[in-house]
Amino acid sequence: MMDKELEKLSRLAPPAADPQARARALAAAMQAFDGAENNAAAAQGNAKGRRPSSIINWIWSPAVNKKFLAGSALATLLVIPAAGYLTFELTRNQPIVEKERIEGTVSKNEVPIPTGRPAAPALSEAVTEESRLPQSTAADSAQALQDKEQAIAARKSDLNSDDVSALLNKRRTMSEGAKRSVAQGIVAPNQQAAEPMAIAPSPAPPTESRMQVQVDPGRERFANAAANPIKSVAADPVSTFSADVDSASYSFVRRSLTGGAMPDPQSVRVEEMINYFPYDWPRPDKADQPFKATVTVLPTPWNHDTELMHVAIKGYDIAPATAPHANLVFLIDVSGSMDEPDKLPLLKSAFRLLVNRLKPDDTVSIVTYAGNAGTVLEPTRVAEKSKILSAIDRLEAGGSTGGAEGIEAAYDLAKKAFVKDGVNRVMLATDGDFNVGPSSDEDLKRIIEDKRKEGIFLTVLGFGRGNLNDSLMQTLAQNGNGSAAYIDTLAEAQKTLVEEAGSTLFPIAKDVKFQVEFNPERIAEYRLIGYETRALKREDFNNDRVDAGDIGSGHSVTAIYEITPKGSPAVMNDDLRYGAADKASAETSGSAHQGELAFVKMRYKRPGEDKSALITTPVDDRNTVATVDAAPQDVRFSVAVAAFGQKLSRTSALDAYSYQAIGDLAAASRGADPFGYRSDFLGLIRLADGLGQ
Repeated sequence: MMDKELEKLSRLAPPAADPQARARALAAAMQAFDGAENNAAAAQGNAKGRRPSSIINWIWSPAVNKKFLAGSALATLLVIPAAGYLTFELTRNQPIVEKERIEGTVSKNEVPIPTGRPAAPALSEAVTEESRLPQSTAADSAQALQDKEQAIAARKSDLNSDDVSALLNKRRTMSEGAKRSVAQGIVAPNQQAAEPMAIAPSPAPPTESRMQVQVDPGRERFANAAANPIKSVAADPVSTFSADVDSASYSFVRRSLTGGAMPDPQSVRVEEMINYFPYDWPRPDKADQPFKATVTVLPTPWNHDTELMHVAIKGYDIAPATAPHANLVFLIDVSGSMDEPDKLPLLKSAFRLLVNRLKPDDTVSIVTYAGNAGTVLEPTRVAEKSKILSAIDRLEAGGSTGGAEGIEAAYDLAKKAFVKDGVNRVMLATDGDFNVGPSSDEDLKRIIEDKRKEGIFLTVLGFGRGNLNDSLMQTLAQNGNGSAAYIDTLAEAQKTLVEEAGSTLFPIAKDVKFQVEFNPERIAEYRLIGYETRALKREDFNNDRVDAGDIGSGHSVTAIYEITPKGSPAVMNDDLRYGAADKASAETSGSAHQGELAFVKMRYKRPGEDKSALITTPVDDRNTVATVDAAPQDVRFSVAVAAFGQKLSRTSALDAYSYQAIGDLAAASRGADPFGYRSDFLGLIRLADGLGQ
């Protein structure tokens, strides 16, 4: 009989077009129903749980017991319709609350939003949520109450008669379970029943996730550099550029692809993608010559009419026991923009990894900046590691970003703890959002250049998305005799600050420059792949006052040229009418060098020295291999990375070369992969192939 009355109640509820009112009506009705059922269950439990005494034996006789039960049932029949009718009258004129459209960014009090359009949640869950709202205390903020109401509205907006039926079935099952619990002694007969039995919301299904905050790509700044053009050897036979050992671009590309989006072409610096990976290039045997060059000429995989000239150098690897003492200053951005899980929390974990890598005699200082700079930790020996880690753990985000003042304070601390013949380095960790004070790239560049002359270098670590100022990071690192890295995961922090700590912290050569001269007798045209932001003038190569990139202990640097042999159908430029090409040929004809393809020169300065040294390497047919497969394994893999970077940056030369072909080349040359970097790279190729369809 109770079930029939419940079904009548469902018909008395407001129509489906008013889900808010329907939910409130059913909530009130269910409370009344539960109260009546609990009374009946309690009465039945009393009847079974108490032993009749001689005085009240008559009361608990079968005949009287039936009367009590009949009375309870009659009360149930009267209460439920009355409650339903009263609730209907109170709610039928209430306005319908529309489901809030949540778009763009969300507040920190965000609610789970289904990724698709799953079925509406059970009505019992919505009722339970609503019944909890009046329990909020006066301390609850108005915003918190509003968020709860919006959550309930979102969960109940699609209720219909099917939901009511599901609730009735669930309530019947629960009522029967409650009765069995009383009968089995699980609940004491005189125990007060709990509040109307609330059904805890079930865990979110796998298809449900929190809405992701939308990143505004317009707020991320990258250097706007056009791809290197094809140059005629007859008109411009010399190419000059600075070394680049940064890896920020690869990490940013990886984060974009794994986040389901193709990267901004301006964020792709091909040389940084190539140099991200460790290679087993031949290395020098002693520190007197800090690096050694290896040149390989091979067919171009994406153009059968051109060739690639692959230039690779490997830096001398300093043994950890002989590494100089380090004086490090952590300059940490704690502005409000850093208050994201992939920013300050990740930054703190990254620096903890680095501290655990340092030697006891190294020193660490910490400066923070957010509007105003502050010294968190004076120079402290790593032997007091707990003190350093505690200072890192206390960092919190808040305020605007005034980076220039923080940089000056950090350099003051570095100077205070300066280590002669050691490593003195400021490590700037930020999302790059310098928005207070002298925030122009040129102003900050001048600050860094002045401090570099005092022997204090700079490393820049970028974190997070949305405010990333990659252009400024590159400017600061290049002018601070340091490197720039982008930390998107703790694994990347482990790679940059632990596995490659030697190359990150300990320079073996500074102001490293490359200059390549091509022989017009053999080569008609060339194109440097990458290094657009590292181009130098021809005369800068011999000018020791011109700054260039640094190479750290064990660093690998790779540069690849696409070259067009003389007479190839791929030549893009016509011969000059007035004999400049003939003049160039005459200058080289009959000389001892006419069989060479090119001449590679490198200049560098040893740490602490101001005069550069020169290394030269001629390139001839002995450096040439007939097929791609005949090239060394690491050469082929680095060429695959170069192809991938060019395709992501939309270089027209790679239009006809597919991601599948790039993946095949990389897979065939993966080789030893102890840390899984190359396997991850194959995954990025597959992602780009899918996203680029």
